[in-house]
Amino acid sequence: MRDLNYTVAETADAAIAQFAEAGGTARYIAGGTNIYDLMKLGIERPARLIDVSRIEGLNAIETEGDVLRFGANALMADVAETDVVRDQYPVLAESLLKAASHQLRNMATVGGNLLQRTRCMYFRNGAGSLSTVGVYPCNKREPGSGCSAIGGLDRTQAVLGTSDACTAVAPGDWPVALTALDAAIEIAGPDGTRTVPIADFYRLPGDAPHREFNINPGELVTAITVRKTPAGRLSTYHKIRDRESYAFALASAAVALDMEGDAVRDARIALGGVATTPWRAGAAENIVAGRQLTPELALEAGQAAFTDARPGAQNAFKIELGARVIADALMIAAQRRA
Repeated sequence: MRDLNYTVAETADAAIAQFAEAGGTARYIAGGTNIYDLMKLGIERPARLIDVSRIEGLNAIETEGDVLRFGANALMADVAETDVVRDQYPVLAESLLKAASHQLRNMATVGGNLLQRTRCMYFRNGAGSLSTVGVYPCNKREPGSGCSAIGGLDRTQAVLGTSDACTAVAPGDWPVALTALDAAIEIAGPDGTRTVPIADFYRLPGDAPHREFNINPGELVTAITVRKTPAGRLSTYHKIRDRESYAFALASAAVALDMEGDAVRDARIALGGVATTPWRAGAAENIVAGRQLTPELALEAGQAAFTDARPGAQNAFKIELGARVIADALMIAAQRRA
């Protein structure tokens, strides 16, 4: 039995102060849908949980003006059902509605979702249980121990952004949609507040895969902002998985298009389920920009996104699957101009 303290913070400053007081042994909690899992597995072992769910204003959803602003404690379900999001930014709504289950979406927060950790089976199954401790080395869980997925079962692992130390897939749907729309993350911490572009929020594994996010100890995500764009209306989040619901992506694509007739003026494409971070597919964007969109061109763009893919023994299918997911998403988004 381990002691666990639980405190409630009424303000962001109070939460940050409580974290400092705990000397690095604390974790923030809002919806709790991820941290509790990690605690049960023995991956996270905090001495204190700091409840930030009651901080006033941190659940606000603001849609006026030139920017969409989602407080970090806004629930996934509430953001997905917001009229402006649902009608003008379907990529955001769909990425939330295709994630988890209805029950979890009513508990999980959009800020916490950004910090979701991988579902790599070696990361999760190599900890906690007496029958598996030490059986599956994982550099995310125990830096320097090795990566069991490399040379092991890798069907669900990444083919983009991998390293010799890690091939674990970034699990989220919502961060992929935010990546396509160039979102920014507002963060409060001991040294004040700062804003980080989502492209800089996630770290490639390199030789230190346990460092997944560019967020410092004691810092707290307070909001997510998305600049309004005409491309939001012609957008979609397309997700392929082993079963229709409550499953993580084998491959997914978030697409937002700015079009003039049948021609694409600007394309924004991000990938999920195939990379170690939410993955911006710049090569695919360049293929379709300035051209008339056809199914053939869409597939060419999808194939371009995987030029640098590094498949393992069982996940090479993700290259063809991912290319076709991009192609389908491009056509779905384009059809919404009618």
